[in-house]
Amino acid sequence: MATWDLSQTSHHVLICNGGSCSRKDADAVTLAIREEITAHGADDRIHTTRTQCNGRCEDACVVTVYPQGVWYKEITPDIGKAIVREHLIGGNPLTSRAVYGYADGVFTPTGHGAPGVLKTEAARRKAKQ
Repeated sequence: MATWDLSQTSHHVLICNGGSCSRKDADAVTLAIREEITAHGADDRIHTTRTQCNGRCEDACVVTVYPQGVWYKEITPDIGKAIVREHLIGGNPLTSRAVYGYADGVFTPTGHGAPGVLKTEAARRKAKQ
C-alpha cells in the first residue's frame, strides 16, 4: 500500500468503520477491498483509509471514493470487491449503490440513498416548523 509515497495514487477510498457500519460488517468490507486492490496489483494507485463515522449511518456500510466523490451505500465484501474492479480499476462507478456523486463543485444526491440525518436538536426543531 502506498502509505508514505502517494505520488502514484489515483484514488483514495474511505471505508467507514463507525458503529453502524461495524454492525454491517465494515471490517470484512475493509479487508475485502484491500485484498482485491492487492490482487490487481494496484496498491500504489489506490490508497484506503479506515474511518470512523461518516454520517450516513442509514446507508451502512458506507464507502467513499475520491477524487470522484462517489459515496456508496450498503456495501458488503462482495460489492466492495466489485467497486475495486468496476470503479477503481475499470473506471465505471456502481451507480446502483451510489448515494452521492460530485460534479461541478457540488455533491448531488443520486436518489439511491437515505435522506440524511439532522445532527443537532436545533436543526431537528427547525425542520419541524
